[in-house]
Amino acid sequence: MPEPAKAQVKTFFHEATFSLTHIVSDGPGTGAVIIDSVLDFDPVTGEVATTAADEALAYVKKNELSVRCILDTHIHADHLTAAKYLKTKLGVPYGLGKHIPEVQKEWSARYNVTYEETTEAAGVDIMLGEGDTLELNGRSIGVLETSGHTPACITYTYDDMAFVGDTFFMPDYGTARCDFPGGDAEQLYASLQKIVALGDEVRLFMCHDYMPGGRALKWEVTVAEQKASNIHLSRSANAQAFKAFREDRDKDLATPRLLWPSLQVNIRGGALPEPESNGMRYLKTPLTGGWD
Repeated sequence: MPEPAKAQVKTFFHEATFSLTHIVSDGPGTGAVIIDSVLDFDPVTGEVATTAADEALAYVKKNELSVRCILDTHIHADHLTAAKYLKTKLGVPYGLGKHIPEVQKEWSARYNVTYEETTEAAGVDIMLGEGDTLELNGRSIGVLETSGHTPACITYTYDDMAFVGDTFFMPDYGTARCDFPGGDAEQLYASLQKIVALGDEVRLFMCHDYMPGGRALKWEVTVAEQKASNIHLSRSANAQAFKAFREDRDKDLATPRLLWPSLQVNIRGGALPEPESNGMRYLKTPLTGGWD
C-alpha cells in the first residue's frame, strides 16, 4: 500500500508586520489553501503593494498547486489582508468565520460607512462555523470557533496541524489581547482550552511571531509545548484567573500601529476604498482630542 499523503506547509514571514502566511498543500501538483495573507502598506507614504502576496503566488505557480480557497482566521487589526487580490488573481472563493458580520457592523459604523457597502465590497464566499469542513486533497480541513480576541476568530485544522490565528502566540509571548470591541478574555480561555484538547502532538501554526528577546523566528509549536511553557497559561489556573490577568495586561497595551488602515480594508475582505472624484483612494483615521 502506498504511504498516505502528508500535508506540507510553506510559511512566509512579513517582517514589517511580524505576520505569517501559510500555504497548506500535500506537495507539488496538489490542492492548496492560503491562510492569513498580507498586503504591503507603508503608513508614511500611503503606498500599497502586493510584494508579499506575489511571493505566495510565485510559490503556487512554481509548485503547480491548485489553490482551492483563500482563508483568514479573523479580521486582522495589524496588517492588511491580501485576500481580495489573491481571490482576483486565482479565481477562487474567500472564507471567513460566520460571525464576521458582528465585526463588520461594529467597524463599519466607526468608519461611517454602511454595513451593506462593507459586505458587498468584502464578497465573502464561504461563512464557516464550528464543525464545518472544507475538502482538500480528499481530506477535510476542520473549523473550530475560537472567539475571544474577536467574536469571529476561527482555527483551521488539517491532519496533525492547527492554524490558530491570534489565539496563541509562541509560548514565550503568550496569548492574544482581548480589549478590542467584542473581545472577551473568558471566551479566549475557553478557545485556548479547545485548541489544547486537540492533543499533545498536534502542531500549532502561529499568525505572528514577535521574537521576544531577539530570539530566532519561530512559527510552529506543539500543543504539549504550549501546555508546558506558555507564559500566560502558566499563571492562570482557571478561566477567572486568566480573565483577571488578561484584562489587567490589556489595559497597558498600545493601539496597533496599523489598526485604522487595517480594519478599514479588512472588513472589506481586502478591497481598497473606491477612488474619489479626483481618482485617489483614501483611508480614514478617526481623530480624538482637539479643541472646539
